[in-house]
Amino acid sequence: MSVENPTPDVDAPSGAAATAHRWWALAAVALGVSLIIMDATIVNVALPEIIREVGLSSTQAEWMNAVYSLMFAALLLTSGRMGDLWGRRRLLVIGMVIFIVASVAAGAAADGGALIAARTVQGVGAALIMPATLSTVNAVFSGRERAIAFAVWGSTIGGMAAVGPLVGGWLTTDVSWRWAFWLNVPVGLAVLGVVLWAVPETRDRTATGGLDLRGAIMSALGMGAIVFGLIEGGRYGWWLQDDGSISPVPIVVALGLALMAVFVRDQLVRRARGGVVLVDLSLLGIRSFRYGSIAALVVALGEFGLLFTLPLLLQNALGYTPLGTGWLVLFLAIGTFLVSGATPQLTRRMGARAVVRTGLALEAVAVGALALTLSLDVSGVLLAVWLFVYGVGVGMATAQLTSVILADVPVAESGQASGLQSTVRQLGSSLGVAILGTLLMVSLGQATQTRLDEAGLPGQESAAIADMVRHSAGAAIPGLRSDPATEVAGDAAAQAMVDASKVTTGVAAVVILLGLAATIALPRTREHEDAGATPRAGDAAEV
Repeated sequence: MSVENPTPDVDAPSGAAATAHRWWALAAVALGVSLIIMDATIVNVALPEIIREVGLSSTQAEWMNAVYSLMFAALLLTSGRMGDLWGRRRLLVIGMVIFIVASVAAGAAADGGALIAARTVQGVGAALIMPATLSTVNAVFSGRERAIAFAVWGSTIGGMAAVGPLVGGWLTTDVSWRWAFWLNVPVGLAVLGVVLWAVPETRDRTATGGLDLRGAIMSALGMGAIVFGLIEGGRYGWWLQDDGSISPVPIVVALGLALMAVFVRDQLVRRARGGVVLVDLSLLGIRSFRYGSIAALVVALGEFGLLFTLPLLLQNALGYTPLGTGWLVLFLAIGTFLVSGATPQLTRRMGARAVVRTGLALEAVAVGALALTLSLDVSGVLLAVWLFVYGVGVGMATAQLTSVILADVPVAESGQASGLQSTVRQLGSSLGVAILGTLLMVSLGQATQTRLDEAGLPGQESAAIADMVRHSAGAAIPGLRSDPATEVAGDAAAQAMVDASKVTTGVAAVVILLGLAATIALPRTREHEDAGATPRAGDAAEV
């Protein structure tokens, strides 16, 4: 496929009518995307309280977060194609309605199963919203304005991922964790109103042939099987179960990998024959798109895995309240917001690649420093400093990485491209929760057993406590420490959680470094456009 950018053949309103309210349109899509991103993190601070009130196991806690990102990732390819065919604003409205209804159900959930089911439906709504917002920004803005719009859109993602814990902590402490979900209702309704008024309808009239349902099913089942194996490995065993029988985990993961391989081959063959495909994998032939997407996947894995595990450490081992955790993580948001205003200027001066690399380097340094300095008596000021530096890195990297990924993509294919790159990000988020969450639980169980043995507890008693701590994701630790009869065991378990978190955070830093390494292959071309110097041919054609 050529990487030229022809004027797309689209069905859209006239330019003057469509762009008159473009900044209101940007505000609407940014607020809409902030809801779905914030919902990926807002429950993290509330998680220990949800575990105690609803009775979630550690596996259910992982599923509550991972299933949201998993459904998000599994359906993004399909929703990007649906937006190209039927209109992106239409998909945005449908997705927001689904998201609002599912948020009501999540807040009303009485048990883990109902909560996980509601989170699954939330992921469906989020999958419809995300590519519609990104492709709308890519179509409505051009030239210098595009750089500003992408900075706002991307910084919203990074910033709201950090604001979510503060909001969740406040609601959990002063109201109820259920309002972490119900808050989506009034905000979502406001977004719907502005979308219907200000966002133009855009679609690709060159997209024909309907949906590739077979590809959608294969990709969803394949990704689901892989994530299932990563999460359930701790419960069923990675190779053998406790009774010596073969674990289903490697079989399920192998099946998932096989399905994804068949999916890729099927897409390539169908495209070569001129058939309908779920996603145009020839987009990966665009160098900036290919390597930018690889960087986005591994960075999302490290970022969202960290935001899942950090609140568990802060509340269960270090004694922070949900609100205190939210205030601490707010420094991440402050760093993101402070740098976001300077990002367009930095991009014009340094180039998009340099901004992305600097941001990723700051993220890796901050997360690595967290891993080295964590302890039971670590200063809150020191934690805030490293989270602030991390936030600055997020603000620099996220917005411009998106711009780099889509820089050479024809606008007519922006729906598929935005769906694919968003799928990559959400798959990374889901894998981050699955991999780093599982690593934390496994490390926590082993470290607790070791610390309890060192404290001299009888073997049977220490094994029972270690099992309880692990399966509660550390939520049992505060209760153990508050009871004089189990205070020694609680202190040992708290130290074990610090030990496990140091391992998990260190791995997150390595993963972010891998993302930084992937940016080495990003091309130098079109950086002048990212800086806002020259609009692309056909930039304004959709509006």
